[in-house]
Amino acid sequence: MGMKTIAVLGSTGSIGRQTLGVLRADPTLGKVGVLAVRSDVKLLLEQTAEFHPAYVAVEDETAAAAVKDALPAGTKLLVGKDAASVAASLDEVDIAVNGISGFAGTEPLLKALEAGKTVALANKESIVCAHSLVEAALQKGGAIIPVDSEQSAIFQCLAGGRKNEVKRLWLTASGGPFRTFSKERLKSVTVADALKHPTWNMGAKITIDSATLFNKGLEIMEASYLFDVEGERISVLVHPESIVHSMVEFNDASTLAQLSKPDMRLAIHYALAYPERQPSAFGALNLAEVGKLTFEAPDAERFPSIPLAYAALKEGEVLPIAYNAANEAAVARFRRGEIGFYGIVSAVEYAMEHMPKGKVRSFADVLYLDREARRLAEKAMEKI
Repeated sequence: MGMKTIAVLGSTGSIGRQTLGVLRADPTLGKVGVLAVRSDVKLLLEQTAEFHPAYVAVEDETAAAAVKDALPAGTKLLVGKDAASVAASLDEVDIAVNGISGFAGTEPLLKALEAGKTVALANKESIVCAHSLVEAALQKGGAIIPVDSEQSAIFQCLAGGRKNEVKRLWLTASGGPFRTFSKERLKSVTVADALKHPTWNMGAKITIDSATLFNKGLEIMEASYLFDVEGERISVLVHPESIVHSMVEFNDASTLAQLSKPDMRLAIHYALAYPERQPSAFGALNLAEVGKLTFEAPDAERFPSIPLAYAALKEGEVLPIAYNAANEAAVARFRRGEIGFYGIVSAVEYAMEHMPKGKVRSFADVLYLDREARRLAEKAMEKI
């Protein structure tokens, strides 16, 4: 195969910028064919000047109008709410890196898979909310290579055994900035406190999700759907050093782990080079310097996001959508200082309890249920 053409969805976000950093460090991994953003056209134009993509996609129509005449000759502009979905499914694209934050990454994932693309997936919300649709879309010839550090680790460790030999998946969690905080102290933490992650440099939403462990809850569901392993065989370990990114336990009592420095660029590099392993400039590890690796069980009382995730996964259908949507709505309010840390949990619990029952048969169903869960979360937060 010749040089891969890569679409970077969410190119101005944390994952997008790191993807371009990986390609800058190793241009042999592929050429940038598409850059897709919501509205940050200032950075988009800088990226376009450097990487010369054939297409740029801008969701916000006002922002797109401002960029239209500034694009270099030969770069085409896609505009509108479905711009990223169109960009991800272009004939020229081989790999779509889905770095779009939150639920908004769902439709681009589905469209890319339906078009037979390989998706390097950093967006866990999409597979959590639309997993049955994702499974159907995968039948069209597309593939998913996970870019989340934990799911990438499991993906890599699974190469060491057969599927029927897997006993348990172990997801690791840093524990975030509040790992040692008492429940009483957690009630008064601020947004600024939540954004001070001890080991990872990530976007604001995922950093807060790491502080609440809702990020890990989403990953429990994502791992179940990605690797076809039921929730009863997925466990979480708090590992503050963030060196062991996850593990797979096999039925002969062997456990394989993937280790590196906490650097998302390593997982991105692996996905872009797959199925080969190519030399990387990122994530090199000196265990003598690290000195020790520690592990502990998560505290479900201080961090109810974990048991809520298992409950959502066990019920399936509507509840994973409610878990994600209510959390997104509540995190937005938390970031504005309108609710406290446990207000997020309360909003998710309320939405999950009051969601209508039913089957998810179409993307229209997913959109309706997402809106309904956000409405319920807002209703709950009005009472807090």
